[in-house]
Parts: sequence; C-alpha cells; structure tokens
Amino acid sequence: MSLTVAIGLAGCGADHSVGAGHNMPGNPSASAISGNAATSNAADVMFAQMMIPHHEQAIEMSDLATTRASDPEVRQLARQIKDAQAPEITQLKTWLSSWGAPMPMAGGGDHGMPEMDHGMPGMMSEADMTRLAAASGAEFDRQFLTMMIVHHEGAVTMAEQETAQGANPDAKALAQRIVTTQQAEIDTMRKILARL
Repeated sequence: MSLTVAIGLAGCGADHSVGAGHNMPGNPSASAISGNAATSNAADVMFAQMMIPHHEQAIEMSDLATTRASDPEVRQLARQIKDAQAPEITQLKTWLSSWGAPMPMAGGGDHGMPEMDHGMPGMMSEADMTRLAAASGAEFDRQFLTMMIVHHEGAVTMAEQETAQGANPDAKALAQRIVTTQQAEIDTMRKILARL
C-alpha cells in the first residue's frame, strides 16, 4: 500500500504538465494507479478500448510510409505519428488494466476488432489498407495523406467525445492532447497534399 501512495505522490507534481515533455506517459499511469482509477466511467473505458486499435492502425499506415513514401516530409510525418501514438497505446492499456476493463483483441487495427470498425470514425477498411500497401512513390504519398487525414479526423472526434463525457482527468487530458496534436497534423497533411 505504501508503494501505491509513493507512486501517487511521485505522480502528483507532474500531473499539471500532461502533454509537455517526454516523461508524460508514466505520469498519468502513476496517477491512475494511485487514485484516479476510481474516477473512470464508461466513456473513459470506451475511449481507451477504441483508441488502441485506432492508433495501432495509424502506426501500421506509418510503417508502410517508411518503405513506400517518396516525399521526405511524408516520411518525417509518418515517423512523428508513430513516435506520438506508440507510447499512448501503452498508456491506454495501462489505464484499462488499472480500471479492470477488458483489452481490445490483439492483432491491431481493423484486423483485431472488425466488429468495432463501424463504431470507430476514420478507420480504414481491409481493402483500403491493401490498396495503400500496394502503392508506392507519389501515388502512395497521396493515398497515405488522404487516408491519414480521415483517420486523424476520426481520432479527433473520439477524443472530443472523451473530453465531453469522460470522468478520468488523465484520460481527458490525453484526449485534449490528441485533439491538439492531430488537428495540427491534419493541417500539415493538407498543405503537403496541396503541393503534391
């Protein structure tokens, strides 16, 4: 019990800086373990359960860009998306575990939870992913940007629902950061698309 209290106290000073700095993934998890685990509701659980496969698909798309994209700005953006979303997946899984909620099925993306695709805005279909994987060069760049804009818009929609309906302050802070970050990336992607 004293370990939980110590973790909680260690996390308290950093809670106000959610979204700032690279140590951020550990802080909300420590805070959720110490006290905020009790303050979660169905919206928080659904946010985490849906955002995990959503992020996994974005990473799958970003991984394709490392070998198929021809535009250096597209490759850089894909790395940025992966670097941001991979730690968020870990954080979301930690929260689900601490809340005693079930994890989404393993397998990631639309392969893992086909029955949930229709409830997740912006998810690409299996056919979309196959088409993207078959493209390369400038054609890949255009498809990737077009699909990722839709994908990000879906994530923003889900994150806005969490900020409006969620109870867990750390989950709501992450949702707000997703809105801010992904909206900025949407703006960047539209600019790149316009010049391709």
